[in-house]
Amino acid sequence: MTDTGMLRFHVPEPEVRPGGAPDFSNVPIPRAGSVPRPEIDVDPREIRDLAFSIIRVLNRAGEAVGPWAGLLSDEELLEGLRHMMTLRAFDARMQMAQRQGKTSFYMQHLGEEAVSCAFRKALAPGDMNFPTYRQAGLLIAGGYPMVTMMNQIYSNEADPLKGRQLPIMYSSKEHGFFSISGNLATQYIQAVGWAMASAISGDNRIAVGWIGDGSTAESDFHAALVFASTYKAPVVLNVVNNQWAISTFQGIARGGSGTFAARGLGFGIPALRVDGNDYLAVHAVAKWAIERARRNLGPTLIEHVTYRAGAHSTSDDPSAYRPKAESDAWPLGDPVIRLKNHLIRLGVWSEERHAQAEAEILDTVIAAQKQAEEHGTLHSGNKPSTRDMFEGVYEQMPPHLRRQRQQAGV
Repeated sequence: MTDTGMLRFHVPEPEVRPGGAPDFSNVPIPRAGSVPRPEIDVDPREIRDLAFSIIRVLNRAGEAVGPWAGLLSDEELLEGLRHMMTLRAFDARMQMAQRQGKTSFYMQHLGEEAVSCAFRKALAPGDMNFPTYRQAGLLIAGGYPMVTMMNQIYSNEADPLKGRQLPIMYSSKEHGFFSISGNLATQYIQAVGWAMASAISGDNRIAVGWIGDGSTAESDFHAALVFASTYKAPVVLNVVNNQWAISTFQGIARGGSGTFAARGLGFGIPALRVDGNDYLAVHAVAKWAIERARRNLGPTLIEHVTYRAGAHSTSDDPSAYRPKAESDAWPLGDPVIRLKNHLIRLGVWSEERHAQAEAEILDTVIAAQKQAEEHGTLHSGNKPSTRDMFEGVYEQMPPHLRRQRQQAGV
């Protein structure tokens, strides 16, 4: 037996630590428009390379180029820009509200607005999202009232969830937004199960699962891929790779697969990577995958390559684990600025109109905040009734809960 010495335990390390110079040289960025658009019914084995590239539409000059371009009108792009700007303004106000003690917790979407806002516009009424805590753009772009979102964050008397969910864990069946789960990765198996049930019942609605790069290390992620591929569930499975989990870089969860999209290949699932900061690219890839699901061609795995510009949450300090200037060095840029520049190039937008829109949107968000705060905040105003904790749990309240409610005097 050959003596090979002592075994060594390997722990992946990020390229740069706090205090170092940001380095994204290991992120290959293909030229915009260079990745082909396959037919909807393509054999997954023929597009394996799409799991290792990045689909892009907007180039550095703000032009929309390539086979994935041309799906959206100027009016739809302007609407998408306003959705992203609204989400960004909403984030800023709610982050401030948390710092003021009006709510206990908040999570921003800074730098990731295109992912959920663009994807939402590719869906049809009745389709169901199983989101994580960073897809509020699905609600913003879907017309869900901001006041209602804020009421949930404040857990006040008008909170539609009656104080039974953590702030930012929204729920709206009518808007295709399944209740957010604090247990990571559960939404993936829920999405696949819902999609299978839709197919069994002969419905025409599809499901969409969402997960972060860190949560792909959970067993539920792999179980969902098994069932989705085996039963050809009408589901789109999204991985939002924003480079960081709570405080660990993506290499910890990715392992040796090279990309997160590549994990779909072992299950026979078509897998694509898309520029998550390119509104047009996200929408185009979403439309492709959604049509595939609706045609009974099975699931698609999409990796959205983006960057979490802010902290993981209001409980996090990213300066402890990554360089402060890292977000500025991110090679795919800012999704809002990129779409703005594209619209200016088209001649339908300008810097002046953008500044005016920012002011108008901020006024709208502030007005919604004032309306929500009239119903109360974390430490002031009215709260949901204690009685609410007993309601809406069972179709018929069991005797032991009825006794407890009577004991509580509600």
